[in-house]
Amino acid sequence: MVAGSSPAGPTKQESRALRGFCVSGVAVLSAGPSLYHACSLPSALEPPLPALDEIDRQLIAALQLNARESVAMLARQLGIARTTVTSRLARLEKTQVITGYGVRLGQRVADGGLQAYVGITVQPRSGKEVLRRLSAMAQVQQLCAVSGEFDYVAWLRTDSPEQLDQLLDQIGSVDGVEKTTTSIILSNKLDRGQPV
Repeated sequence: MVAGSSPAGPTKQESRALRGFCVSGVAVLSAGPSLYHACSLPSALEPPLPALDEIDRQLIAALQLNARESVAMLARQLGIARTTVTSRLARLEKTQVITGYGVRLGQRVADGGLQAYVGITVQPRSGKEVLRRLSAMAQVQQLCAVSGEFDYVAWLRTDSPEQLDQLLDQIGSVDGVEKTTTSIILSNKLDRGQPV
């Protein structure tokens, strides 16, 4: 919790001085001129995120390259016992450092549709409602709170330019959305997954 803030969230003065975004439900704060949005400050009841050592980081990096790698192969690559890999994976999953495993589509499959990033500016105190409405839109693949010109950036995937146009109209009509700026993804030049 930020020193001097109430359990219910930051004061009005703190709201003006803080810029926040959520990572696994934890507010990450930095200085900036924006209002506090939809993320809540971590409560004293939430367990702290575990510290990651070098082996944890190497294990996560190996899984980001190939989430289907066997425990035996991971153990060989890292020079540790299979039981160590198994126990570390269980701990990383239990503490929600690893929250799931996924599939990355090949460029040819991903190119079957249209992808875009949309910068979204919202009115003060409208963040929760905007997040609620956007999370109900299936074509919104990812939504991040950001610092800078926009309050949020959404990654959209649609089947056609017409569907993208309709989706942008829906986003623009959400109460609290002041402005959107769209950049269509022409090609994917590099994808390393999320860094550890």
